Amino acid sequence: MSLVLDGSATLGWFYPGEATPALNELFDRVVVQGAFVPELWKIEVANSLCQGIRRRRITASDRAEALADLDALSISVDRQTGKHVWLETISLADKHNLTVYDATYLELALRLALPLATLDDELRQAAQQESVPLLGM
Repeated sequence: MSLVLDGSATLGWFYPGEATPALNELFDRVVVQGAFVPELWKIEVANSLCQGIRRRRITASDRAEALADLDALSISVDRQTGKHVWLETISLADKHNLTVYDATYLELALRLALPLATLDDELRQAAQQESVPLLGM
């Protein structure tokens, strides 16, 4: 079985001092089984890595290495994300007081019946309320 990977879990793997044994185990799983992400994932990860450089948390070389590592993984971008935003996703955002961005990951996990890997506390709480299995902590 695969999983839905969110930006917080992805970035936690790359930032110095944020990787945990659970995140390392998660990415070992992604290496073997792959993962699914909504269309916004690449934008979210790229933006956060750019911010990491600006805030001097990582170097441009670190960012290039992280993106190359991610590109080598079997991560499937869900091309149906946009079709669900104005109904299912926005309803989940309203129901759980999430951003639409975070609700996108929850909607995908629900639609694909897969566990969700996230470090975001509000998203984890919403996933638990929706009976979505959680990974990543």
